[in-house]
Amino acid sequence: MRPPIYPFSAIVGQDQMKLALLLAAIDWRLGVLLRGDKGAGKTTTARGLAALLPEPAPFINLPIGATEDRLLGGLHLERTLKGDPVLKPGLLSEAHQGVLYIDEINLLPAHLGDALLDTAASGVNVIEREGLSASHAAEFVLLGSMNPEEGLLRPQLLDRFALSVDIAAPMETGERQRVVERRIAFERDAAQFMNDWTGDQLTLREKISAGRERLSTIVCSGEILAQISTAICDAGVRSLRADLAAVRASIALAALMDDGEVQPQHVETVLPLVLNHRARSGRNHAPPQPPSSSQQPQTPKEDKAQEAIERVFAPRETETPAIRAALNEHSARGNSQTMQTENPGPVVATRRTENPIELDLRATLNHTLLDTGQLHPRLSNLHEKVRQPKTGMRYLLVIDSSGSHAAQEKMRRVKGAAVSLLNRSFRKDDEVAIIVFRGTAAQVLLEPSRIVQDAVTALEYLPTGGRTPLAQALDLAKTYTTESTLLILMTDGRANVGMGAEDPWQEALQIASQLHCSSLVIDTEDAAQPLGRSRELAEALRAEYVALENLQDSDVLQIALPQSARV
Repeated sequence: MRPPIYPFSAIVGQDQMKLALLLAAIDWRLGVLLRGDKGAGKTTTARGLAALLPEPAPFINLPIGATEDRLLGGLHLERTLKGDPVLKPGLLSEAHQGVLYIDEINLLPAHLGDALLDTAASGVNVIEREGLSASHAAEFVLLGSMNPEEGLLRPQLLDRFALSVDIAAPMETGERQRVVERRIAFERDAAQFMNDWTGDQLTLREKISAGRERLSTIVCSGEILAQISTAICDAGVRSLRADLAAVRASIALAALMDDGEVQPQHVETVLPLVLNHRARSGRNHAPPQPPSSSQQPQTPKEDKAQEAIERVFAPRETETPAIRAALNEHSARGNSQTMQTENPGPVVATRRTENPIELDLRATLNHTLLDTGQLHPRLSNLHEKVRQPKTGMRYLLVIDSSGSHAAQEKMRRVKGAAVSLLNRSFRKDDEVAIIVFRGTAAQVLLEPSRIVQDAVTALEYLPTGGRTPLAQALDLAKTYTTESTLLILMTDGRANVGMGAEDPWQEALQIASQLHCSSLVIDTEDAAQPLGRSRELAEALRAEYVALENLQDSDVLQIALPQSARV
């Protein structure tokens, strides 16, 4: 028995999301990425879309821990053991003519994401396993959702999504009330609620069906193509996938609206969906641009150590060790990920065991034949696949850019050390986020990114000046830490701005004790006038401690897992 599906037409607001999904329903090649808050209706709307497609339209929810065999297909175990090896289709086959939905797609192992998006683009899945080969149609609406705070998609995968929508829960009282009222009504009497929305659902279903039929007849003139290319070039987007996505989306919108040809207003409507995740301008994930020379303030003659006027210091090349951190063996990059199969990576080996977690059928059969001459495995013949973990590390840089770092231009060394640590330690599947604190507040300078150059650029133009809101920075860091996070705190510990009425330093220590991840405190304090607060802060964090001037004393810096986080 399947639970009732909330009607797509009953979704309150979220017009951009609904438009993107309807366009994907018209043209299955328009994969949609939904980014935003939890509880904003992403999964509910995705499920509702499947109910509007021509029947039978399956809705397949891809588990993050799925293996290649489950996703792409593999050998049919029972028939192979009987001497009749055949290939068994996977989830891509089941999703044909329906919807394939991936919640937290940013946490999907990279090797699965590559295979998935290749199939989604071509509409054909090719299975090659143990000397056997097969192919089948796999035309499905690809929907992915994610929370950017839990890590971003690699740029190569991000560009494969034709459309993208940033989603936020409504903050208008009346709209939120309508959402709650409809949801309560649905939960109390789903049958009656769905009956009330039957007319609207039928209208949408008919529009989708008619739009699919007329899709191939829609005219897209040369003038429209020129409009699209010009808009995409103006946005600074290099990938030609953006042009194709805009053309297909414009045609799909014309088909949805029962227009015979694409009009300029169709293009203007879909361009925000096409450029949202491609154009770096206007995205808060992009590094800040360098300030113009006319905007840079002059250095005051007063005490530079506590100046409130902000200055920009370029990084100074600094030698640092490479960081090697001990993380939980089963760690997830995202806070909400439930680790069942521990984010499996590619198969790298096989081993014999009587209790295989994931059976390696080929190795099992080979050993059986060599051992017995027949295809009847015994416990002693069983082998399991050995996978390479693919979970990367999140480097969370929390950097003090207050006025005390302007003295003797210390910020140059701080920036240089941060850049060097990243360049020496960053690996393919890692990501970096940056939080800075100065003045009266902390802010996210860079959302989690797998592009280390984003961090380097952001640090280059980071201003310095003002007071030291250390407690706020640590409190903000709590929302970005996971079991795979390495927190790197660079500060002199001279906290003087609190979040409440308490002493700012004691408040910072209290919040530090609540952070449970591998941590490194880099003490930037002037050795001639030490307070020793950074060392005390490291003790509260259960972190490794090193002074800025001593960073170059070793080649590799080992960071231990804090005792409270061990399993």
